[in-house]
Amino acid sequence: MLRQTIRLNAAVKASPSFIAQQRIRMMNNWLGTRVHMSTTAAKAESVEADVLHRKHLSSRTFVLNRPKALNSLNLSMVRNMTPQLQAWDASDLCKVIVIKGAGGRAFCAGGDVRAVVEQAASGKQEDALDFFAEEYRLNHMIATLKTPYVAILDGITMGGGVGLSVHAPFRIATEKTLFAMPETNIGLFPDVGGSFFLPRLDGETGTYLALVGARLEGIDTMFAGIATHYVPSERLASLEDRLSELETDNHDVINMAIEDFVSEPLPNHKYALAENREVIDRCFRFNTVEEINAALEKEKTPFAEKTLKIMSKMSPTSLKVTLQQIREGANLNIADCFRMEHQLARQFLYGHDFAEGVRALLTDKTNDPKWQPSTIQEVDREQMLGQYFRNQAPVALSLANNVAWREYPYKRYALPSENDIRRIVRGEFEGSGPLQLTADEVAEACVKKSGGKIGVREKVNEVLSRKVTKGPEGQLKWIN
Repeated sequence: MLRQTIRLNAAVKASPSFIAQQRIRMMNNWLGTRVHMSTTAAKAESVEADVLHRKHLSSRTFVLNRPKALNSLNLSMVRNMTPQLQAWDASDLCKVIVIKGAGGRAFCAGGDVRAVVEQAASGKQEDALDFFAEEYRLNHMIATLKTPYVAILDGITMGGGVGLSVHAPFRIATEKTLFAMPETNIGLFPDVGGSFFLPRLDGETGTYLALVGARLEGIDTMFAGIATHYVPSERLASLEDRLSELETDNHDVINMAIEDFVSEPLPNHKYALAENREVIDRCFRFNTVEEINAALEKEKTPFAEKTLKIMSKMSPTSLKVTLQQIREGANLNIADCFRMEHQLARQFLYGHDFAEGVRALLTDKTNDPKWQPSTIQEVDREQMLGQYFRNQAPVALSLANNVAWREYPYKRYALPSENDIRRIVRGEFEGSGPLQLTADEVAEACVKKSGGKIGVREKVNEVLSRKVTKGPEGQLKWIN
């Protein structure tokens, strides 16, 4: 029996698992810290890390990993991503950076504002401001990367999730995408660069989305200019594999690779905002909330009445600040937009409505916020401008670089904007041909300019249906 025990002990000590554990114990002693087996480490990472980092061939991927919280963004996640993003952008081995969400329901449903409000409520407003400062710094970094950056918006994409994606050259929507900027509903403003991207959407679409917090789903995000591509979710794994195989960081090559996976236009699909785009442009073109409300009241349509009802529930202060923010942002570069938003965030942290909105909508969920002031008329415009836009912060937001363009450098990967289409109709675009084009000729010119991008013809036809008149021979005239 003793011999058998000795032989058994010897066999155990000679086994690969025993030897591996011995090596780990030796390594622990040498490093003075605990070392886990690789499988244990991977399991712990998936459970604990709020952002996972993945490397596969030439691609590098962030996985937002708080699925129970719909991957809502907190300061820990921002601090996790920022240095790694800088390292990947500087690496010659990294050709494309991808970001996506875990869990299947959300890309990122917004920022973890409850934690921010709790910190501010304890009298630590400047500490709470750190979240916004570091978040905006990350957003600006994403906007100005040299390495191609692909955001996969496969699920809910709101607030902070928009900041992680909308400034990227490639934003992929799926049938599960749900976009919104609902900040006025919680007494805040559409930040994360909303002052830059919203006024650059078609017509007054951005103003409408900012004030009302309206939602867009699936392929409609591409027609609105939020997404650049529409890819069915079942194709995403294959798309990610394809991106990882690329040996170049050329943006045009990345774009062509994504285009190989896009969906054909959905049959009989009608852009969700198409029916009311003229009303949106007509009513939301004004520079005061009072004038917008008056214009909506004159419409006397179900859409206008619904919009008025929604806006009546929003924070009056948020509505006025947001409208001014959108108008200011239209004339600012992207760096100055983030600096302005940092100043606005600071004022909201010291104010009443942000904390009240988070309490009523997110914490207590009573849905009965008590705004102060409680009506649009009580929010004095001059006082609002002085407090939020002219009262400079003690320390301006510092950014990781000095890049400060006024238009997105890679907007060519999205569908053409209304301004692009207008210039072709009027013969103002280089290579657009002579004046007096027909609808088919305009559509063909836009498709050719985009390299045959799917969805261009449908977008052009939708725009032409409400923005042009036709002459006797089908020639078009743009309506201002």
